[in-house]
Amino acid sequence: MNAMLRLVGWILALALVALPVVAVLNGWVGANQWPLQKLRVTGQFERVDAALLQKTLLPYARSGFFAVDLAAAQDAVARLPWVETAQVRKRWPDVLEVSVVEHRPFARWGKDRLLSQQGRLFPSKGIEVPKGLPQLGGPDTRVAEVVALYNESRALFTPIGLDVRAVELDPRGSWTLGLGNGDAAERMQVVVGRSESRARLGRFVRLMPQLLAQRVQMLVRADLRYTNGFALTWAPMPAPAAVPQQQQGQS
Repeated sequence: MNAMLRLVGWILALALVALPVVAVLNGWVGANQWPLQKLRVTGQFERVDAALLQKTLLPYARSGFFAVDLAAAQDAVARLPWVETAQVRKRWPDVLEVSVVEHRPFARWGKDRLLSQQGRLFPSKGIEVPKGLPQLGGPDTRVAEVVALYNESRALFTPIGLDVRAVELDPRGSWTLGLGNGDAAERMQVVVGRSESRARLGRFVRLMPQLLAQRVQMLVRADLRYTNGFALTWAPMPAPAAVPQQQQGQS
């Protein structure tokens, strides 16, 4: 009989120890006695919606200090527009801390994505895209190559007064550039091809000052995929915009 009483006593003692632990793990005690009452955000950002960030984290904070699911909260923040990386931590006794790194847009990529300065692709749907970004495109596995040719092309064309507005690498590995000189009406397509892209661009740039010197026609397309020359397409120069004349009043 004594042995039975001792066994029951041990079971009751273990239950009294285990129940609070289970309660904390399930958030019963954690949400009431150890609530997360403060949200601390670190990191500099301009485009991440602070109100949306707070709304996203609120359901996780309600679980309390011991039961909050940090991995799920971090994943939820990382899916917000403009968030490149996120890290969620808790600080004793009642702080939920989130560190956010914001996407810094470098270029448009394809039809519906942007490329960050860190080389990451992210969707552009639902966000205000900054103006003036170049248009880049190609297979996702070759982002670095597209950016490299874009930077090299800019170094070639900028000294002669042309901006590289677009660089496209098609699935067959053929390059196409879009150039401009600040006027949206004056755009030039340069078909580079698949091989010797740097050498072809170098030869073309050396010829460009002569082509740009004549003002009778406008160069709209250049095909560099020839061994001994280029195929050029010309169009009439756009008519200059009319300047309105001021009317003189009669005395």
